[in-house]
Order: sequence, then structure tokens, then C-alpha cells
Amino acid sequence: MKQLGRQPLHKILVRATNWLGDAVMTTPALAGLRHHYPQAEIVLLANPLVAQMFSFHPSIDRVMVYDKRGVHKGVKGFWRMVKELRQQHFDGAILLQNAIEAAFLAACAGIPCRAGYATDGRRLLLNYPVSISGSDKILHHTLYYRQMLIRLGISADEVPVSLACTEAEHRWASELLADNDIITINPGAAYGSAKRWLPERFAEVADTLAARYGAKIVLTGGPGEREIGDDIAQAMHTPVLNMVGQTSVRQMMALLAHSRLLVSNDSGPMHVASAFAVPIVAVFGSTDHTTTCPASDNVRIVRKPTDCAPCLLRQCPTDHRCMTAITAADVIQAATELLDCHR
Repeated sequence: MKQLGRQPLHKILVRATNWLGDAVMTTPALAGLRHHYPQAEIVLLANPLVAQMFSFHPSIDRVMVYDKRGVHKGVKGFWRMVKELRQQHFDGAILLQNAIEAAFLAACAGIPCRAGYATDGRRLLLNYPVSISGSDKILHHTLYYRQMLIRLGISADEVPVSLACTEAEHRWASELLADNDIITINPGAAYGSAKRWLPERFAEVADTLAARYGAKIVLTGGPGEREIGDDIAQAMHTPVLNMVGQTSVRQMMALLAHSRLLVSNDSGPMHVASAFAVPIVAVFGSTDHTTTCPASDNVRIVRKPTDCAPCLLRQCPTDHRCMTAITAADVIQAATELLDCHR
């Protein structure tokens, strides 16, 4: 295999993954790239949400936004992005995203060194392709991305996932939360409803933990999850700060960074919390916890094995038994274990 790491690159484009959680799990690989090329300019190309998350990240010099729903929509938008990349004169591209479009974009932009996994039929578009096997696909995602760099001759040690907030963002969260002991509930999951536990059970967990630990409950989530947040808030008997759909990605990061515990479905915010070393109770059903669980020691995975899980589907085609089998008591027990050992 050709060793990209032997090339004296000075300006590197990194094509980010499109989901927040996946992007968090690439941060150990990005740290390895930064260490291998300390003097290079490393630019992350990402969709608007992922781009927000990586602002101020120590492994990245700057972020370029690839907005396929806005200025880069359709064929015309694609070529607009190509033009923007050509003007930057990158000498290397590392494609963390697996899609053929990422390789096509880098090739059309004239980037001479193009590296990534040989997935989605894109081997011929890469001059530093990394072969992938069945065993690679079942690795935890943090290792999956690190291993790609290692095979390219770029050392990428096992380090924690990481994100960074500014002092102003920390100050905003601190003032909003009024220095209360915070337990955050994240009831949504952008990928699809199959990953979502029941709102009334989240409410029961929140009420129990608030009473037991004297904590303030905060709800987080995206704009499309407002209804879920409202359902939980209405079902609760204790006061709650419902921030679902009311924060930017950066503000969500700051709220999670100030949390004592997060209770969440398998979701992007779950991985964001792991990047701030926040203890996490993660409810898993349709997805595979062995590849996408939070990369942290302070985690309790709550799941009930069923004959159809993990199915990896966005919507459940049957009775959602992988989630309905998980009781509020199961989650409360996991949360109590974490909270009691971190007093």
C-alpha cells in the first residue's frame, strides 16, 4: 500500500463525515493527522452542522462549509464547491466520508494526493486507496478511522475523542444553568425513530433522578424533535428546562459540557457528551453498540437483546420491541450507578 504519510503535505483537505456522532468519533484520527503534520494547514470540509461542531477544534486550522441544501445544492452547487476547492490549492485530501462523491469532488478539484477507504466503487478516484475487509467494518468507529490513517503511514495513537468550547460558550451555559447540578436528557435521534426510546419513560427517569439527586433536568435536541421534548416536559412532575430545538450545535455542546450526567438514545449528542467526559447512560435498540457506543469509560449501555436487533433500520417495521423491552427502572439503575460513583 502506498504511504501517504511519506508525502511532505503542506495544505490538507479533510472531508468530514455527515453525522455529528460519526464526526466526533473521527477526532482521534484528526489528532493523529495533526501530530504527523504539525506545520501543515488542515482544513475540514463539512456540512453546516458538523462545521459548527468543529469550530475552534485544536486539530483543525479552519472549516469550509459544504451546504448541499443551500449554495452547493445540485449539479451547479457541486461545481461551485469544486471551484472553491480549486482556489485553495490543496496538495492532499483525506476522505473520512466513505461516499464516492467525496472522491469525485477531490478529483475534480485537482487535489494531487487523494486518500481514503476504497468504498462505494471509488478506488480508481483515489491514488492512495485503503482496502477494507469485513472485519474492518465491525470495528468501533474510532478505530475504523484511525486504522485508515495508520495504513497510510500516519501514526494515529489511541487518544480520547475531543471537542472544544470557547470561554464565552462556557459562560453562556453557566449563566443559563445558574450553576445548578444538571442532568441532561436527550430523547431524540436524527437518524430515525427506530433509535428513540419512549418519551413517557424518559419523563419517569427524569422525575426520579431529579428527586433522588436534587438535580435540575435539561432537555436537549434538534428542531425536528420539539414535539418529543414537549411530550416529556408535559409528562414530568418536576420543573424542567426544555431546550429542545432552541440551541445551536455550539450551544448544545456547552450545555452538555456542564452536565453531571446525560441520559440519551444512540445519537450525536451522546457522542458530544463523551468528548467532554460526561458520564452517559446510552439506550440502544436498533443500532450496534459494539461499533458506535460512546468512546468513554463512564458509560452504561442499556439494551435488551431481541431476535431482530440490531437491524440498523431508520424506522421499525414491526413492534419496536428492542426499545419497549427497556424499562424506566433499567435506565434509573444505570444512572444511579454512574451518579453514585462520581459523587
